[in-house]
Amino acid sequence: MRTRTRTRTRTGLAALTVLAATVAVSAATTVVGAPAASAAQAAVSQEDPGPDPGRPDTERPSAAQPGSAQPGSAQPGSAQPDPAQSDPPQSDPPQSGTAQPGAAQPGATQPDPAQPDPAASPSKCSATAAEQHGWGEPDRHSDFEGSDEVPPDWHPYGPEPGHAKNGIRTPDAVTVADGVMSINADAEGTTGAVSWHPGQRHGRWEACVKSDEASGGLNALLLLWPVAEDFPVGGEIDWMEVLSDDRQETSFFLHYGPNNDQDYGATQHDSTQWSAYALEWTPEKMTAYVDGEEWYTNTTTDHFPPRPMNMTMQLDYFPPAGGPTAMHMDWASQWAIPESEPATLSLPPGANATGQPRDYPERAPRELTPDEQQAQDAMLAGE
Repeated sequence: MRTRTRTRTRTGLAALTVLAATVAVSAATTVVGAPAASAAQAAVSQEDPGPDPGRPDTERPSAAQPGSAQPGSAQPGSAQPDPAQSDPPQSDPPQSGTAQPGAAQPGATQPDPAQPDPAASPSKCSATAAEQHGWGEPDRHSDFEGSDEVPPDWHPYGPEPGHAKNGIRTPDAVTVADGVMSINADAEGTTGAVSWHPGQRHGRWEACVKSDEASGGLNALLLLWPVAEDFPVGGEIDWMEVLSDDRQETSFFLHYGPNNDQDYGATQHDSTQWSAYALEWTPEKMTAYVDGEEWYTNTTTDHFPPRPMNMTMQLDYFPPAGGPTAMHMDWASQWAIPESEPATLSLPPGANATGQPRDYPERAPRELTPDEQQAQDAMLAGE
């Protein structure tokens, strides 16, 4: 896999204005596999603050632009009293190495070998980080079998305007069929997003996903978003962000600090095929995997999010993108580790979520009532 990494500082600018970026390579950020190249532009993945004067709009590219760096707009500080402090960019070149390919692990099958047995092999992905690195049984697992309804611990966004007020996010765009959850987008910018609660700080996450090809700016993401809705100081971890229309490059963005600075890496990988994307986050290190192979690490711990996060899947629309397209999830798993800190805020089972908590505060995570907590505990016990 061809990979690259950067540390980037984003400076303030008006919407749609491109300035010269301050781009430097972080010695503590490693992408396994190849020499460094130029960074693709990143932007906020979940939160869509709109024109609120406290949190101005953020810009996001429609596709990665190899060989160039483009800054995004500045993100204002949050109301949190202790914002994360970012390190100054470093100019040393990144470490690079060679990823060791993992052997594919075939799943058990039904008498018809073309049809996997969900009880024996819950995955359309033949190799996983959990299997290759001995993570054991997950604490939480969703395989979307047995019902065509979105599970109650997955919370679709909306209805509401889409990312940066473009298009529409609607719960109707999130569907389940044949054991797969999908987000569908059309040519008019109707798309969706869905978050998984409750969250945690530190732990492991892995999901088996694929993304259909797109046209002009429909970006597929797996990410961790701050449960407290305190971006940017609450951070953001995009461990799978696919900006290219052909879905042949996967990016990693670690957002941190009051100015929405970012650490970045990318690898060449065909995301139109079922792939297992994993993140391991300990107090000392972040590691990203695809199909069981480590491809990105970061040990700059003062860039790590300070509070619990929840997993989110998004298909973000940037005009003049053309649809239809979709992204699909076969399963998702979450593991706690000894250092994990469970979130105290959540959404009640079956509730809708939002990417715009200022406009829809009733959909933001909160302390659950005793009855809601009891319902969530019963739901989690059944996973």
